[in-house]
Amino acid sequence: MGLHAKPLQLNTADAGFEAAFAARLHWSADTDAAIEQRVADILADVQKRGDAAVLDYTQRFDGLQAPDVKALEITQAELKAALDSLPAVQREALQAAAVRVRQYHEAQKKASGESWSYRDEDGTLLGQKVTPLDRVGIYVPGGKAAYPSSVLMNAIPAHVAGVQEIIMVVPTPQGVRNSLVLAAACVAGVSRAFTVGGAQAVAALAYGTATIPKVDKITGPGNAYVASAKKRVFGTVGIDMIAGPSEILVLADGSTPAEWVAMDLFSQAEHDELAQSILLCPDAAYIAEVQAAIDRLLPAMPRCEIIAKSLNDRGALILTRNMEEACAISNRIAPEHLEVSSSEPHRWEPLLRHAGAIFLGAFTSESLGDYCAGPNHVLPTSGTARFSSPLGVYDFQKRSSLIEVSEAGAQPLGRIAAELAYGEGLQAHARAAELRLNPVPPMREPT
Repeated sequence: MGLHAKPLQLNTADAGFEAAFAARLHWSADTDAAIEQRVADILADVQKRGDAAVLDYTQRFDGLQAPDVKALEITQAELKAALDSLPAVQREALQAAAVRVRQYHEAQKKASGESWSYRDEDGTLLGQKVTPLDRVGIYVPGGKAAYPSSVLMNAIPAHVAGVQEIIMVVPTPQGVRNSLVLAAACVAGVSRAFTVGGAQAVAALAYGTATIPKVDKITGPGNAYVASAKKRVFGTVGIDMIAGPSEILVLADGSTPAEWVAMDLFSQAEHDELAQSILLCPDAAYIAEVQAAIDRLLPAMPRCEIIAKSLNDRGALILTRNMEEACAISNRIAPEHLEVSSSEPHRWEPLLRHAGAIFLGAFTSESLGDYCAGPNHVLPTSGTARFSSPLGVYDFQKRSSLIEVSEAGAQPLGRIAAELAYGEGLQAHARAAELRLNPVPPMREPT
């Protein structure tokens, strides 16, 4: 028997739809207790022993021996050499993608990342000062696959935000370095890079060692150990998000070639067996066409076994009553990637409230967003798009409120503040405000 991928077929009109739909969406973010304990031990060890612990774990987990952590650092010359060594067509593609990602995030900074202030009628100045983080760490996965696109998507918005130091960590099992990843680091403006991965890399960035500097925030995806470590160091440093399995939801009206939609479903399913690919469509005949395209195209895919398991275990082809209902279900899912594969994408876009990224129209494949369209591909997963946003310039900035109260402004504001402070029983707060009043009223007795 050949390999088959049969995503669960559901119909919103069926009585059992809600239960079957909920079961298919379910994914537990709970980490194995053994992983949690191992990560806790690694973090504590790196915090205590610093470079020595990083060296030990790098040798144990990646088979990479070095006399010291300094020897694990990749120099700027090596990053530049990696860029120069790429075939011209690959180098040009990488640089073109970087330009588009930078342009998008520069526009994002202008729209939402600038300081502002105003003065009210009393001359009081109020505003917000936006400043970049001083130093950030970006985690780039290594091992089974290489992700130069992750380097661009994490480092470029940090650079645009004005971060002065960007520290990259990337595991290199057995010492094998990926030239495209190193080249991306050169193009994106990474300050320093270390061949360290796993929970020990997160610990080194969070706590700092003699060689690896402590950062203010850690971004970038990783395995279960990295995700657990990021959760544990949050508070000592900032983190971007805890990412779950990749997701794609396609809203289709039947106007896009079925092969295109089938391949878009594959594009997420090939990430790993837990990835989720869902189609919502009001046309039963079209859903059948997509299933036929899946059957036809799957055998030719190099990662066909991963795709098949993902689609069989977590995929779904859902027949809806109409496109309006499809949009409503999409909002319930709040997917990471949402394709509106329709001849009228702008008709449906206003109905869509929750998604990491929305791809409008048949020609806008999700894969373009992964690599070179411009917007960030680090997106909220597992329904967190209901309250989270894509990684952006704003993740590498912080905001300080600006307040400069004039003498005239202190009169009405002082009376308001004092009244509320007395009501809360905080006499010193009240008196601090009253001392700026003219004339200064006598201090009230506590109530």
